[in-house]
Amino acid sequence: MEHGGWQTMFRFDNSWDALMAPEAEKDYYKALRKFLADEYLRSGVRIFPDMNDIFNAFRYTPYDKVRAVIIGQDPYHGFGQAHGLCFSVKKGVPVPPSLQNIFKELQSDTGIIPPNHGELTQWAKNGVMLLNSVLTVREGAAGSHAGHGWEIFTDRAIELLNRREEPACFILWGRYAREKKRLITEPRHRVLEAAHPSPLSVYNGFFGCRHFSLCNEFLRSVGEPEIDWKIDN
Repeated sequence: MEHGGWQTMFRFDNSWDALMAPEAEKDYYKALRKFLADEYLRSGVRIFPDMNDIFNAFRYTPYDKVRAVIIGQDPYHGFGQAHGLCFSVKKGVPVPPSLQNIFKELQSDTGIIPPNHGELTQWAKNGVMLLNSVLTVREGAAGSHAGHGWEIFTDRAIELLNRREEPACFILWGRYAREKKRLITEPRHRVLEAAHPSPLSVYNGFFGCRHFSLCNEFLRSVGEPEIDWKIDN
């Protein structure tokens, strides 16, 4: 992982490759790579997601295909949950409470019946970048990989999306995600903000936010294809 294996992981096989490649040469990323090698290979604790899933947000949603961005904080820290897309869990894993609430709002807003699972890969492949700010975590220890460089890496991705000529809709749920608004400076983009879908805050403005339909209204207004929010079972 410290050499060829890690570099292979850093390949997205799409338009993100050339844009993000300069980050691999920066000191913060070299330190992050060493930290992750120690965590995954020598720490004796489980790290999520699997090494091969870390960059799925980039792999599934190429830079030139992004039409919406949902920003999360860090991966789920329970066994088998995280697979590189914020708020998403693999099929067969119980749907977490925040995602249950996202599905409730989706149905209330659009009439779309939620799937019987919590995997959001279909959204990612339909142009929704599901980007956590921190891409890895120790089992049972939320925020344990914060402050080691991931935030610089993912902020760079947001800055690059902000520079794009094609408009995108940035969906920011909760205080942490809303702090990323500072990176979205171009007026051609749309920023939607609401409370976090966590059961602790969902009634403080998440339910009723209508972000799914508002995102599509914006995309229509700028001549971009709408997001198909339906997820197959």
